[in-house]
Amino acid sequence: MQPNIFLTGATGYIGGAIADALIASGRVVIGLARSDEARTKLQSKGVFPIAGDLTAPAVLAQAVAASDGVIHAGTTNNGAIDEEAIRAIQGALAGSGKPFIYTSGIWVIGDTGGKVADETWPVNPAALVAWRPRVEELVLQAAAQGIRTVVIRPGVVYGRGGGILRDFVNSARETGAARYVGTGENRWPVVHVEDLADLYVRALNCPPATLLFAADATSFRVREIAEAASRGAGRDGRTEAWPLEDARRTLGAYADALVLDQLISSDKARTTLGWRPRSPSVLDDLRAGSYTK
Repeated sequence: MQPNIFLTGATGYIGGAIADALIASGRVVIGLARSDEARTKLQSKGVFPIAGDLTAPAVLAQAVAASDGVIHAGTTNNGAIDEEAIRAIQGALAGSGKPFIYTSGIWVIGDTGGKVADETWPVNPAALVAWRPRVEELVLQAAAQGIRTVVIRPGVVYGRGGGILRDFVNSARETGAARYVGTGENRWPVVHVEDLADLYVRALNCPPATLLFAADATSFRVREIAEAASRGAGRDGRTEAWPLEDARRTLGAYADALVLDQLISSDKARTTLGWRPRSPSVLDDLRAGSYTK
């Protein structure tokens, strides 16, 4: 019998790639659908929809009961609501020994000051995600309730023409130059969305209370990434710096997250799970791949 995986965020950018990878691995995927449009989208991918969203604990518990594991790739970007959703999921999973994978992000560790961080690095979250470390801890501690809990912290996700990097492409096409926040000298750890999805499938077999970083081994400055996006958009590599103070007036706390300089190691995922990112580099994808379409 094929195992069932309940996946939140299945209609989203990361969740959609995870759904594809799960189905390719022989799993049956159950996803939340907030609307008729979402239901149709899930069905077209081969995902079984359940009507509801992260604000409906009873629906979450019902979906968990019908599953052999849970991957939480959705978020309301509201810490209080997300925490209640996670408590509902964990309440339904308690004592089952089933896997529960929670999606966080590397912004929870803050700027690494030019040093390479691993999973032992202390949290120092950007203001935008100040609520996430508490939720991470809630998930990891639930291992004591008989749940195989895993927290994954992806780097900046790219691929399939989506994610944050789409903003570079759009600004280049609209204004003639790819605009980035700050000086552009900071570095972003990145991971292709399909490589990330592969990691989630592998992580279903992790032991309880596992924390994993997810990024490829590249290290490019944001200015270089923006330049590649500009070339892919047919703008000859032209870029534009957006001063942080000015960006804050439009983007708020998001601007401060975008100027973090971070270096991370994903050796733990490689060593323990045999994970090997295989997709084109972020620069190649921007210059001549999915972002040029």
